[in-house]
Amino acid sequence: MRVGSGRAAQGKASGTGALGNAGNEQWEAESPVGGRWLVRGKDGRLTAYARNREGLLRWTEERPGGPRWQGPDFIPVPDLTHLGIAQGADSYVHFFGRRSVDKGEGLPAVDIVHAIQYQTGRPVTSWRSLGNPHKDAERAARIGPPAGAVTPAGAVNVFVRNAGGGMMLRREGKSAKWEAWTDLKGSLAQDTMAVSVAESGRIELLVPGSGQAMRWTQPEADGAFEKVQNIPVEIAPGGVAALETAPGRNTFYWTDPTTGGIVAQRLGTPVIPLGGTPAEGPITVLRAVLDGYDCTILAHRDLDGHVMLAACGTENEGGGLWWSPTGERTAATPALALDVHGRVVLAMIGADGRLYVARQNREPGLAMDPAERV
Repeated sequence: MRVGSGRAAQGKASGTGALGNAGNEQWEAESPVGGRWLVRGKDGRLTAYARNREGLLRWTEERPGGPRWQGPDFIPVPDLTHLGIAQGADSYVHFFGRRSVDKGEGLPAVDIVHAIQYQTGRPVTSWRSLGNPHKDAERAARIGPPAGAVTPAGAVNVFVRNAGGGMMLRREGKSAKWEAWTDLKGSLAQDTMAVSVAESGRIELLVPGSGQAMRWTQPEADGAFEKVQNIPVEIAPGGVAALETAPGRNTFYWTDPTTGGIVAQRLGTPVIPLGGTPAEGPITVLRAVLDGYDCTILAHRDLDGHVMLAACGTENEGGGLWWSPTGERTAATPALALDVHGRVVLAMIGADGRLYVARQNREPGLAMDPAERV
């Protein structure tokens, strides 16, 4: 399967092989956003999100399919240390943040906050505190960043590593009332995790630990979470990704700490090496139809920050895939999405803090046009 750029990188990203080297705009992205930070709204327009020290940045397509974009819009959210995103089947975009407020003396006040964007390009709701699973300030200050999932029915689930290395859950129950924090148990959990929502509505959570990955599943949609058998694998710090590749079955992707390459695994199958030499951070994965075939698209940045792209038949990683450089560099995890026409879109935050977007062209396979600065 052909993967690569339709022509050599050019325009504003050319010459240096990097995504820009300026940086004097009023609002510049400084930090990546966890989760899928490039999403498509109900009206067909794509929106990209990033963060700086003062709040949230947002770029939105002017019309479905592009190529012109609006933004960045700046949404002030002070004191965030981390920010994640999850989108529901209703296209609402949910934001989950870890907020740490300096009190001047002693430990900061740390809590989890949540907000929603209901429509593309529209305002974000006020940020609501979901509290902290710990009451005392010392333990409260040691919680990890949140990850969220939204079921097809619209129920919101928020996962956080607690001070002891276990996992905590707070979710929105019936009548939009938030339930209390629930201890899911576990130990020695890393801060990064993979959360997957199946078409059936069941959520699966995979969290790297010490020499193993911990898993929680639901026997039914919106049911109680059950801790199931751990997977005896080593996952390098930085992230793990999950993708539903068959009804009710996820494929997990991560970096192997021994080889430094990307691997894939489905439960009950051997680990499949995929090559690549990714930098710290999760691999980005997406299902798409290429030349009439159900395919999985993967993107990551290598140790030098170059964005690499590959594709394979879904659940046919063993058939081989080839990593192709896109010609761009970034310090943050790239994002993938499908536009309203079904074309693959690759988004990156450049060294100048601006958004760059590459879109699939009409050539066979996964041929991408050069990235353009928004």
